[in-house]
Amino acid sequence: MMTDRCIVLKPGKEKAIINRHHWIFSGAIQNMPTEFIDGDVFPVYSSEKKLLGSAYFNRKSQLVGRMVAFDATPPLEAMQRNLEAAIALRNQLFRASDTNAFRLINGEGDRLPGLVVDRYGDVLVVQFSTLGMDRLRNWWMDALIKELKPSAIYEKSNLPSRKEEGLTPIQQSLFGQISDEIEVRENGLRFLVSIVEGQKTGFFLDQREMRLWVKQLAKKKRVLNCFSYTGAFSVYAAAGGASQVDSVDISETAMQMARRNMQLNGIAVDNHEFYKADVFQFLRERELNYDLIILDPPAFAKRRKDLIAACRGYKDINRIALQKMPKGSLLLTCSCSYHVDAELFQKVIFQASVEANRVVRIIGMHRVASDHPLNICHPEGDYLKSLLLYVE
Repeated sequence: MMTDRCIVLKPGKEKAIINRHHWIFSGAIQNMPTEFIDGDVFPVYSSEKKLLGSAYFNRKSQLVGRMVAFDATPPLEAMQRNLEAAIALRNQLFRASDTNAFRLINGEGDRLPGLVVDRYGDVLVVQFSTLGMDRLRNWWMDALIKELKPSAIYEKSNLPSRKEEGLTPIQQSLFGQISDEIEVRENGLRFLVSIVEGQKTGFFLDQREMRLWVKQLAKKKRVLNCFSYTGAFSVYAAAGGASQVDSVDISETAMQMARRNMQLNGIAVDNHEFYKADVFQFLRERELNYDLIILDPPAFAKRRKDLIAACRGYKDINRIALQKMPKGSLLLTCSCSYHVDAELFQKVIFQASVEANRVVRIIGMHRVASDHPLNICHPEGDYLKSLLLYVE
């Protein structure tokens, strides 16, 4: 039954919600309570007074509402069910003896907008990117402890989107004791992860399937891993039988961790090089006599206004590599910039190949990590692109 404590959408604006899209923009709203605390949850109705579900709302953001239920199910009950479904999916996907580091909750991909939870062994790392989820943090702590019994929970809510929600970055321990380093397993390989100091939540979990692909491609190849961070692609390449693996990253700390990750897997580091260098400069100055080059840079476009500069950066770095790569070599090039979609990224790589005067063919595209499910009703969650190119 409708009351004055509900949200009513404008005529025709209910279609996306009926199709189970989570987002409600301010322009879609016809009526909302005159006074409420941002982050509150309200029932959402169509202009014809049909209940569509529940969402939390924040007037500070143009993306004013996010759906947490698409029927009459109470919001907390819906979130509990979605948590249980997320856990069940990961239990189906992974064996702890083989892989114990994965994304447990992937925002809209698990029907829980504004929340990311990554699992590293018995430690959880949480990110609250929206005010609505941030206000539910105590409920989430209780739910996660009850369902998973972790030894520790660490919050790493340092996402740029928090500023748009009127929130400040937060990084803090919420439960238990966090070690400086945690050892995890992925596809049978071992890695050291620094949750507190590391990028993202400590490890690039979303590239798991691409790393496994590199392992399959690497046998007897000379491999260059650019933007290598702590050397995950490098470890996979070496484990796959690469004759040489060189890693490049601007961070000395990351290079030291990459060496240790190699050693942790019984790989002799004497056979491989670790370069602390700016990747752009490295590619310009070095001969690139490699059979497989990996370009997996950080996001060049974190905001829409960065799009032109980002495309220029992607084109330049791929052009330089393509100009120097041997005939018959492979280039795995990636972009995690949300604002650079797959079609645009492919156009940029085409432009890079033209300017490099090289003939290239796409022989593979990105393989989605199964713990980063993409909600088919919410395609905006698709941010990671990869192209495997054969260079002629």
